[in-house]
Amino acid sequence: MDTLGERIRSLRKQRKMTLEALAGDQLTKGMLSLIENNKANPSMESLSYIAERLGVEMSELLEEVNTQELREVLEKVEKLTNTEIDEITDEHKQIIELIGPYAEKLTHGYEAARLLDIYSRALYLEKKDGWQEASDKAAKIYDQMNIIPRLASMGIFRSMVKFSEHDYESALAILLKEREQIEARDAFIDPLTRLDFDYTEAVLHYAVGDAEEAIRVMKIGIEFSKEKQVFYRIDHLYRLATFHAMMTGDEEAKKYYERKMELYGEFADDKDSIFFTVFTKVHYMTSYKKSYEEALALINNFYTENELLNYQKPYGFMEKGKALYGTGNYEEALSCFEQVVIADYIHHPFDLSIFYEKDAYAALCHLALGNEAEALRSIDIAVKNISTMPRTPYKDFIMETYELIHGK
Repeated sequence: MDTLGERIRSLRKQRKMTLEALAGDQLTKGMLSLIENNKANPSMESLSYIAERLGVEMSELLEEVNTQELREVLEKVEKLTNTEIDEITDEHKQIIELIGPYAEKLTHGYEAARLLDIYSRALYLEKKDGWQEASDKAAKIYDQMNIIPRLASMGIFRSMVKFSEHDYESALAILLKEREQIEARDAFIDPLTRLDFDYTEAVLHYAVGDAEEAIRVMKIGIEFSKEKQVFYRIDHLYRLATFHAMMTGDEEAKKYYERKMELYGEFADDKDSIFFTVFTKVHYMTSYKKSYEEALALINNFYTENELLNYQKPYGFMEKGKALYGTGNYEEALSCFEQVVIADYIHHPFDLSIFYEKDAYAALCHLALGNEAEALRSIDIAVKNISTMPRTPYKDFIMETYELIHGK
């Protein structure tokens, strides 16, 4: 860490000032040299004078890390934070290594808050101690600076910590409290923050089984997005709406929101949204209409034209496996189900329930192939996994399959 003298010298040289120029008429060149070499401590009056001459706040000189240095670290860290999900390797470890040496000294200013914010998330994701303390420090600085979007983001993060532990009730309670506190203190919340709250709240209401409240919040978010012409989160809100329509058998609403997703994907050239639109259609065919041949044709056509990203592959293998099962290709279906790996960031009960079906379908494939022992083993895994999930068509399917196989 730079000493006070080193910070003064560094800033002086950045401004191309000589010792005489910085000393001016209130300090001698010799005294300034001693200060820069840490052989003399300036009085507060002298320090104020030096800061004024350098054009910085006195607090910047007193910091053990200067603002410019923090900005350079933050620039590196933000690049790591924005790594695409398919390219993630050890970014969180790199972030911890970059911020760790500064963490104790980060006390004020946007750079300090943002670094602590990112640091806390990286520590949590790497399952290391200290993330809560770093998160609290970051939130305190954001609060003091009245940086509402960042403060809201941290509240959502704290809620998602409970969500990732599958403590959905606590996650919702934390989110509602954070939202209430922010809305009570600030009459205006920027549209992006408002939509983050709406989307996350709808997700959590679904997670605790309160579909009615989830729909209410989701529709408010969609209408707000259209009213403000801000389409952030709109595709995610449409995804929620589409899945709810499917699960409740509302064919008209499903088609409406599905078309909205399709239009958004085309308009924004959003490959993820386009993939999800196709996935939704296929999922409806395999899980609800039982149109397996039609689903398989759509899957094969889409795969021919597009290479799936890593995070999309579990969804792709899951649906292809179901379509292959439905068309009697049991060995191929089992091969697909073996490649379905549930990512460690999947925590919503709807997503988990969809993936937990793979063992039920695998059980049916084994049963059709005459492997009764494997069928029993697979369905027991499915039931164990689904037991804590709320009731959905996916849970019903697993339990019906359990009754079928154990009845045999």
